Amino acid sequence: MPSFDVQSEIDLHELTNAVDQANRELQQRFDFKDSGAVYELKAKEFTVQMKAEVEFQLKQMLEILKPRLAKRGIDVGCLEVKDPQTNLAEARQDVLLRHGIDADCGRKIVRLLKDSKIKVQAGVHGDKVRVTGKQRDDLQSAIALLRKETFDRPISFGNFRD
Repeated sequence: MPSFDVQSEIDLHELTNAVDQANRELQQRFDFKDSGAVYELKAKEFTVQMKAEVEFQLKQMLEILKPRLAKRGIDVGCLEVKDPQTNLAEARQDVLLRHGIDADCGRKIVRLLKDSKIKVQAGVHGDKVRVTGKQRDDLQSAIALLRKETFDRPISFGNFRD
């Protein structure tokens, strides 16, 4: 039976490159010279921590990071920006990158496919949703349906088997 997986993955290597590029730009910019502003990547948690002197610089740093991520193929829609934490010495802000399909998003995808009356079956398997059907055309129409819908994280399709 033909099948495919709906997933939400972030390439860790591209994320590292984007953060490195953003750090290089901070070193080059005149308004951030000798300010101690830096991006720190916590790879296991898929989190980028921004550190600066004041909260205003954090907003500028976020606007530097977004295009770097977009150029590297990471969808900016997966960013979850936490509230900044400030004290007298510095300001910090965490930017979380949502990845993997959680239970709520998985149920939304399954419900959407069932309500569409397309002849496919969908089931949540960990952080992926497996969609199976008898015909390849049904699977292609399911992909088209899912591409039209908006989710809280970017989705991709992989492991297409005929």
